[in-house]
Amino acid sequence: MFTLGESASGAIVLAAFGDQLTRAVPLAVSADIAYKKLAMGRVTATATLGRPAADVIAELDAGQRPEFPVAIAIQREDGAVTGEMTVVWTLRPNG
Repeated sequence: MFTLGESASGAIVLAAFGDQLTRAVPLAVSADIAYKKLAMGRVTATATLGRPAADVIAELDAGQRPEFPVAIAIQREDGAVTGEMTVVWTLRPNG
């Protein structure tokens, strides 16, 4: 479940900030997971940015190294939440 959640968080980071890769590298800073129920069978992960992408990019434009959380919900096919995860990411400016 951890790998699935981390993959989902990376996918949303690339979707939101892929156009910034020429000037910044996305790096995971930390991750926390809470296991809620047994994950039997097929599970899916849904990731949500914890801050507006525009705010993160504005900090990058200002020369800062922005951090932002990504919340992930992991669910079984029956809809039961088997895990909740938060990955904190940063955009490290190149150079």
